[in-house]
Amino acid sequence: MAAPSGGVNCEEFTEFQELLKSLMAAHASRDRVQKNCIAQTSAVREKNLDDLTLLKQLRKEQTKLKWMQSELNVEEVVNDRSWKPPKNE
Repeated sequence: MAAPSGGVNCEEFTEFQELLKSLMAAHASRDRVQKNCIAQTSAVREKNLDDLTLLKQLRKEQTKLKWMQSELNVEEVVNDRSWKPPKNE
């Protein structure tokens, strides 16, 4: 990544790079955790399809699973918007 020209010093650019790396790591971490949670819940359900008690509990938890999937979609939108430069109006 080349340093932008026009009045930005090296310290500001280094600070920007650190912020960018931190933002990328945070997005990747949240994405990984959310996908892992969804996968674990789905795996438990698929493994125990005959366990009626578990199925009842999972039905109650299904709302939580849908919420997590929705949060993942929101994270994708936030991710996309985070990488776009702001519009100068």
